[in-house]
Amino acid sequence: MTPADLLSFLAERGGREFAVTACTRQGRSKKMRLHEVGVYRLTVRGDEVQAAGPSGQTRRLSRETFLDVFGGYEFRDPRATGVLTDLGPLFG
Repeated sequence: MTPADLLSFLAERGGREFAVTACTRQGRSKKMRLHEVGVYRLTVRGDEVQAAGPSGQTRRLSRETFLDVFGGYEFRDPRATGVLTDLGPLFG
């Protein structure tokens, strides 16, 4: 999943936290493989992305900054963590 696809996915589910594995491609041609960088916990609320990295440090980023920082990564399928930062999904 590309960073832009991930943002769209998260925006549709605003307020819910998802865990995703960030990966980079290494090698060329037949020897190319995905290298896992770490698991990030991401939530989108409005125009902000809250990202908690493998170190546990949490940052709030604009969508543009998120794309700048994570633009070179690919993400594995998001998994819901069950954490809601907003009650909107329950009532919306």
